[in-house]
Order: sequence, then C-alpha cells, then structure tokens
Amino acid sequence: MLPTAALTAALPLRDALRSAARRFAEAGIPDPQVDAELLVAHLRGTSRGEVQAAALRGDVLEIPQAESFGRLVARRAAREPLQHITGLAPFRGLELRVGPGVFVPRPETEMVAGLAIAALREAGDAPVAVDLCTGSGAIALAMATEVPAARVSAVEKSVDAYLWAKENAARTGAQNLTLVLGDAGEAATLRDAAGTVDVVATNPPYVPDDAVPRDEEVRLHDPAMALYGGPDGLDLVRRISTAALELARPGGTIVIEHAEVQGGAIRELLAADGWLGAETHRDLTGRDRATVAIRPA
Repeated sequence: MLPTAALTAALPLRDALRSAARRFAEAGIPDPQVDAELLVAHLRGTSRGEVQAAALRGDVLEIPQAESFGRLVARRAAREPLQHITGLAPFRGLELRVGPGVFVPRPETEMVAGLAIAALREAGDAPVAVDLCTGSGAIALAMATEVPAARVSAVEKSVDAYLWAKENAARTGAQNLTLVLGDAGEAATLRDAAGTVDVVATNPPYVPDDAVPRDEEVRLHDPAMALYGGPDGLDLVRRISTAALELARPGGTIVIEHAEVQGGAIRELLAADGWLGAETHRDLTGRDRATVAIRPA
C-alpha cells in the first residue's frame, strides 16, 4: 500500500508498484503498470528495466522515497500528464523537455517525423527542411539529428512553446537547427527560404473547435493553441498549404499530421491548392495519420 500517513518502515517496491498500478487503473489511465514503473524510475534516476529488476529482487523504497512516490502517484492519478511530472517526453531516440505551455509529443507523431526524414534523405546532399508549428521541437529536432547534413528551420507562434523548443535545441546540441518565433501560416515568416525547401513538415492544431478530447491529459493540460483548428479543425492547415507552396522548391514534399477522419478533406484541399499526388499514410495503430504531397515543377 502507498502511504496515506507518515511511514514508520520501508515499503517493498513490489507492493508500491502494485498499489500505484491499481490506483492508476481505477483512474482510467491506459497503461497503469508502465506509468507506475516509469515514476519509480524517475524518482530513482534509473531505467524502467532496472525498476523491474529491483522489484524482482525484493528491493524496498526507504521512507523518504516512498513518501515522495506517494505524492507523484497522487499527481498522476489526478491525470496530470506523466511527461509533466517527469519533465521529459521520449521521441525517436530523443528525450525532450516538456511541461505546461507546450504540446506533449505523441508516439504517432514519430511516424510523421519518419515520413519527413525519409523524404529529406532522398532530397540530396544538403537538404533544407521546415517544421511548422514545431511545439517542443520534436519533428524539427528529429530531422536535424537524423539527417545531420540538413538545414532545418522550426517555426512556433506560442512564446511558451518556443521557449521549450529552445531548451530542447540546446540540450540536443543540433547546430543545423534554426528556431523562429512567428506565424506558421505565413510564408513571409521564412521569407529567405522561399522556393528552396525540400521538405515542409507540420503537426498543426487540427481538433475541431466543438470537439472535446477524450483524454483528460489532453483536454486539461495541452495548450488550446496547439489543439483547436477552427470549425472543421483545418483552418491553419489551409494557410499552411498555401504558405508551404511558396516555401517548397519544385518537387518538394509536404507532410501534414491530422486526425484519422481528415485524410480525405486534406487531400482535397492540397489538390485544390495545386499539390500533386496527395497520399494518406496510417500510423502503427492502423489509423490515417499523415498526408504527403509534392509541389509541382
């Protein structure tokens, strides 16, 4: 059992994990055991695998650590995002700093970054990429670190999110990344890049204004600016499509993340703007997640 009053003895780690996982399950958290183990790993400065091994060995949480764990469990059970509690979000081998004011990168966006990276690798020896609505910098930093010969620009309008991206860029040490505070829907934000960009990637706000995200972590903690995109969720997508046409070189690629029900609408708007060969790709769960198109020559 987790402490509800002052402890007088150490707490078996196995019991602490079991109790935390039970509480998380009751709170509706999808992966309760995983989150319990990750919180202990955060608390002890170790890996999840080492926590599992310690539990099998019969290790204990000493009183101060057990009490700290109890406080972390209470925060997570209240549906505060795990990434806000630990301060970190994994993304394609990176560990990104996140917290209030920035959208927490999701596993499905790793596939979107993968599409952008694949296109970037095919673009030549010194490709140019842009990440619009960069948020924490996840897609931009993935491109910059996995394609080190690339020059990557990342645009973010929110000052809070921009500061998180700046911190992540510094932590990563990516010298080939330039952060820009500005409007992702305006080509003029990156005026000097017009007509030179090989890959434009974006994870824009695409939730319709009247839709309510199911997950409390999203609804209560992700910034509204990063979520909501107008009546049909595509207001900024439309602006990005036209701005990206100005930024992209002939034959350049656009990669747009979107909701599973928006693929058809996005293919139509891209085609109407003049993009060619729009194709929607599924994520690992089988849901439509990203649409890719080519700028005409």
